[in-house]
Amino acid sequence: MKRSLVALAVIIVASVAAGAWYLHGKQPQRDGRASLQRLNHPVGIRYDERGVPHISAQDESDLYRALGYVHAQDRLFQMEMLRRLSRGELAEVLGPTLVETDRLFRTLRIRDRADQYVARQDRQSPAWKALEAYLDGINQFQDSHPRPLEFDLLGIPQRPFTAADCISVAGYMAYSFAAAFRTEPVLTYIRDELGSDYLAIFDLAWHPDGALGRTTLADGDWRDLDAIARLSQQALAEAGLPQFEGSNAWAVSGSRTRSGSPLLAGDPHIRFAVPAVWYEAHLSAPGFELYGHHQALNPFASLGHNRQFGWSLTMFQNDDIDLIAEKVNPANPEQVWYRGQWVDLRREEQSIAVKGEQPVKLVLRSSPHGPLINDALGATAGKTPIALWWAFLESENPLLDAFYQLNRADTLDKARAAAAKVHAPGLNIVWASASGDIGWWAAAQLPQRPAGVNPAFILDGAGGEAEKPGFLPFSDNPQEENPPRGYIVSANFQPGGKPIPGYYNLPDRGQRLDEKLRDDRVKWDLQNSQALQLDSGTGYGPRTLQPLLPILRNIAANAEEKALIEQLADWQGDHPLDSAAATLFNQLLYQLADSAMRDELGEAFFTNLLSTRALDIALPRLAADAGSPWWDNRATPARENREEIVRSAWQTSLRHLRQTLGDDPATWQWGKAHTLTHNHPLGRRKPLDRLFNVGPFAAPGGHETPNNLSARIGTAPWQVVYGPSARRLIDFADPAHSLGINPVGQSGVPFDRHYADQAQPYIDGLYQPQHLAEEDVAANSRGLLQLVPAAR
Repeated sequence: MKRSLVALAVIIVASVAAGAWYLHGKQPQRDGRASLQRLNHPVGIRYDERGVPHISAQDESDLYRALGYVHAQDRLFQMEMLRRLSRGELAEVLGPTLVETDRLFRTLRIRDRADQYVARQDRQSPAWKALEAYLDGINQFQDSHPRPLEFDLLGIPQRPFTAADCISVAGYMAYSFAAAFRTEPVLTYIRDELGSDYLAIFDLAWHPDGALGRTTLADGDWRDLDAIARLSQQALAEAGLPQFEGSNAWAVSGSRTRSGSPLLAGDPHIRFAVPAVWYEAHLSAPGFELYGHHQALNPFASLGHNRQFGWSLTMFQNDDIDLIAEKVNPANPEQVWYRGQWVDLRREEQSIAVKGEQPVKLVLRSSPHGPLINDALGATAGKTPIALWWAFLESENPLLDAFYQLNRADTLDKARAAAAKVHAPGLNIVWASASGDIGWWAAAQLPQRPAGVNPAFILDGAGGEAEKPGFLPFSDNPQEENPPRGYIVSANFQPGGKPIPGYYNLPDRGQRLDEKLRDDRVKWDLQNSQALQLDSGTGYGPRTLQPLLPILRNIAANAEEKALIEQLADWQGDHPLDSAAATLFNQLLYQLADSAMRDELGEAFFTNLLSTRALDIALPRLAADAGSPWWDNRATPARENREEIVRSAWQTSLRHLRQTLGDDPATWQWGKAHTLTHNHPLGRRKPLDRLFNVGPFAAPGGHETPNNLSARIGTAPWQVVYGPSARRLIDFADPAHSLGINPVGQSGVPFDRHYADQAQPYIDGLYQPQHLAEEDVAANSRGLLQLVPAAR
């Protein structure tokens, strides 16, 4: 037995040692030397205390080749998953359950558009040469190092990364903005199946005769639209990859800051995941320096700053997608009516590789208006073809040049010119400079639509309302430069001036920021800007509750319920960890929606509505409208009113919170009910969640607060879905000492020390220095990696 125990101990030690050796070989190298082909000169890369590379090169080609190399060693799996998702190739490594997702992304034609885009690029342009060098760095790393752990677990074959992969990922990012797939079907269903009275709470213009005109939808078509909306949401939610959801950004001129120079703040709101969406890198070469935040497979920073200027982004949220119901020729189902005649649908066959199974064949069809999204459903599609018009597929969209130039835009004129080249997705670019300027440009190509057409609904392809003669000039886009009020704020709300169709967020978050920024008594600096980014309050809760409080007071059953209602009455809309009122309000909000709307919409459309911004707009208006038809429960013979539905929602909310969080309302604290877990694509299966996921953390903030740690409307407890993907603050009196924070960590390599080292500081509201000055980089270096030209 003694010998057996010794042998077992040896086996265990050997296994642990082998595992440690295996994992060690997967870790990033942040010290020492490595050789690269096609380097012109040695490149020095110093890694700071957060694992951020500070890259110093002697020319631009070496700079971007080195960036690709270090980006790949930290984020190669993220790059692989994003390109496979965007090009419809996930089933090849994840199996048949991903065929639906692949079919959807093939139907969107992202890969086809990317291939066309690459074919027409100027191979001699600086942006293209930088992209080629960046890709060369990625591929050299991949070819010379062990595969990431996830590649081994999934059996992912290595293959070179290409420019088409990069553009495809840009297409995925554009698609992730698109609310039309979830919103247009449900609003059209409400209009056509329920009627105009039901649309009133959504604050939309209504066409009494129906915008579809001669093209009507049958039950099977509604099922199609619901399935497409569900598939669209599922593809984004289950991929464990970035999805843009909102954002805050503001710039304050020197007249309103403590330092006398402009101050820039930004925190794009994106779905949380591991790895985090942004990869930070400090780039330096003769004539160029930038501290940037990069997306996977993008050599040019999407967010960035240096000593002269900086910028941040929010979603414009303009409606750049139309869903179009086509009229089919009764004598030929492969023809649709277009401009007074029957025209043939275009057909293309593709094949989806599936792990462990035979490839899946699919037929993709297009009408003159765009690809038919019904083809995402395969053989189960209904009879009415629904075409997709999408600005990403229709505009020239020189994104490479746009962001290459934005990374170098040290004047208002240069920043404006770069913004004009962003066609899709629509972005708000908020810019500031050390010379004293601030600016904002709503960057997008806005389509010209016929007068009276409301693109919030599905359009009629046969009646001319889906036709678009072109795009409006960039000068027509909303924009401001050095406004007299001394600040600019962008928070995804409807911009002023000429109406622009879009799926905008509630005004409450923007109003909250504007209320603080317009206070002339405040001089803004890095400290009070932190407090504003971390503000967990909103006016949404109090204004939604205001018309309901008399009803709630009237229906309170006992002293405990009366006390809870008075807590809601006194509540200011803030969401700190110890708030029980925030928990009660958010539960009640869902129950009101469920009790009032599920019976009319049915399970499928109600679920889709929960994932739209249209519901955010509707609920306060519903609460204030005692005569709304939504209050009647169609499942009963009686006609219910607002008080009866509110009573039911209130009682159900209390019952659920007691069952979930305990009988004592004092224990219904927001931090217990509202948590954040950063999910890895492999962490959705147990026990891999323990290895790859990060969290849970009790999360302050909430839906549409400045600290927008947001969960979907639903029942307690709530899992935070999205929020600030980075927080950045730059005072241009001292831009070398800016502040920032990453929600998880710089590295995407499991078991690396920078995999999750910022997760707790992030949730605690802490900030870290973003080193730009040479003395700070030197003082905080933790490793030096030298890339040297390979021997020829």
